[in-house]
Amino acid sequence: MAAGIRIKICGLMRPEDILYVNRVRADYAGFILAEGRRRTLDRERVKELAADLAPGILKTGVFVNQDPDWIAETVRITGIDAVQLHGSETEKEILYLRKLLDEGPGKQCRIVRAFRVEGPEDILRAEESSADLVLLDHGAGGSGEAFDWSLAGKAGRPFFLAGGLDAENVQEAIRLLKPWAVDVSSGVESGGKKDPEKIRKFTEAVRNCQI
Repeated sequence: MAAGIRIKICGLMRPEDILYVNRVRADYAGFILAEGRRRTLDRERVKELAADLAPGILKTGVFVNQDPDWIAETVRITGIDAVQLHGSETEKEILYLRKLLDEGPGKQCRIVRAFRVEGPEDILRAEESSADLVLLDHGAGGSGEAFDWSLAGKAGRPFFLAGGLDAENVQEAIRLLKPWAVDVSSGVESGGKKDPEKIRKFTEAVRNCQI
């Protein structure tokens, strides 16, 4: 079985999305706080939705090239457990954000740095990142497209695998790459909204995968 592989359902927007995530007991619930995205929410809405998550489901906020001070304030307001940086954030910015979180209410908050994988050099950058966790993706997130998975097989640290995953291909990805966690958004949607049946099938595929 794929014991220990964590599941993140990202791009949650509605109360029913929270219900679906609670029902399958996902490990991470993702909320988009980056500006100008289809699934973008404001901080108060994230706080409201996150309050209804079942205990043990970790709340993740997704940010893109946003001010570290604003991100740290968002952690305080929303109570999120992880900050996912999905832009061109530098090591200096990551270290500064870590300092802000440690000095405030986010000492236990993890920093996840996402990397767009186009070549072996991107895997190397992910390996060297000071972030607590890394995520390997096709692009800016939510594209529904996969990158060349053979590149991720060379990663020398645990990682979230994202990009183009769904119930039909996630077992192949797990067997090939053995990721620390899998991250899905558009792959469990129908008509741009989270689909409870697709979420169920995805989580079952992960948990029943034979490796």
